[in-house]
Amino acid sequence: MAKRDYYEVLGVEKGANADEIKRSYRKLAMQYHPDRNPDDAEAEARFKEAAEAYEVLSDDEKRGRYDQYGHAGVEGMGHAGAGFGSMEDIFAAFGDIFGGGGGFGGGGSIFDSFFGGGGRRGGGPAPGASLKMGIEVDFREAVFGCTRTIDLSRHELCKACQGTGAKAGTKPKTCPTCGGSGAVRQGQGFFIVQSTCPACGGRGEVIADPCTACHGQGVERKKVTIKVRIPAGIEDGSRLRVGGEGEPSTEGGPRGDLYVYVSIRPDEFFERHGNDVVCKVPISYCQAVLGAEIEVPTLEGKAKLKIPKGTQPNEILRMRSQGVPMGGGSRRGDQLVIVQLAVPRKVSGRQEELLRELAGLETVEVNPETKGFFDRLKKLFD
Repeated sequence: MAKRDYYEVLGVEKGANADEIKRSYRKLAMQYHPDRNPDDAEAEARFKEAAEAYEVLSDDEKRGRYDQYGHAGVEGMGHAGAGFGSMEDIFAAFGDIFGGGGGFGGGGSIFDSFFGGGGRRGGGPAPGASLKMGIEVDFREAVFGCTRTIDLSRHELCKACQGTGAKAGTKPKTCPTCGGSGAVRQGQGFFIVQSTCPACGGRGEVIADPCTACHGQGVERKKVTIKVRIPAGIEDGSRLRVGGEGEPSTEGGPRGDLYVYVSIRPDEFFERHGNDVVCKVPISYCQAVLGAEIEVPTLEGKAKLKIPKGTQPNEILRMRSQGVPMGGGSRRGDQLVIVQLAVPRKVSGRQEELLRELAGLETVEVNPETKGFFDRLKKLFD
């Protein structure tokens, strides 16, 4: 099914400002939130659709690319254009919009109090916590994509107790305070505030005889090595979601996710502007006046560039399809070459002679020759 226009999804005009877009998204999020529409596949789809639209239109750069190229312009930019993989992903991305901590139901968020306590959808086991880390990649690695191997310190389920936290041969018991729900509720009438059970810490169980290996925690900290795929064209500050590489769940739920924040090291020659790359190349006066064909650096090595006759200092020459890949496809931006006039600090005698002859033809004033100048100056005052 073809995707709907993002402005149509949020019900705003194309020229809407950031506040209008945010208000519209909050309204749709409240309307289609899963806590308010349990087991409603259509509402869940609408919720995800609105989140995807907001992610693009709330980001100035993504919005600009979408306005210019449509859905194809934001493909491969994190979740943009590809949709969110799960509801948890949406809550993690827009926790500030929902007012919670980024998990299902938000854990004390506005939805808990307004709808009578969201908790976990469907009463299933809670997923593990998500993790965050940053990595740095080279400029060209970001342009063309790469796979990076990273070392990560995280918890793993204790092998001795299989994550229960109880000593081998024993089992945890249902918490008498919360009756196994992991939460207690307080309030009157319509407004009810749900909070974590103080007796069991939200686990719903208490351990009388804890495991000696993990001291009743059910997890142990380990170092693991994982591979992360950096997509071509990723931008500085982008966030990647690596599903199932976060903390484990001690309640039998799925692992959390790993969010990787990417920073890009500056390049010696290039700067990025959208999908274009910019570099500065020096040329001589003669090359600028008479024209030439020179070698310039590109992202993939050296290439020939024609300098037209009469090229001016700081003029920009365009090299088509030598920039950043667009949307993960074969299309690429351009390379913009800023031509800079290189003026030599020293010239040979013959070069100076020719330059002075040229200056005479142009009828322009230049500094006098050094040799003999002071002698002629002395004769003037004799």
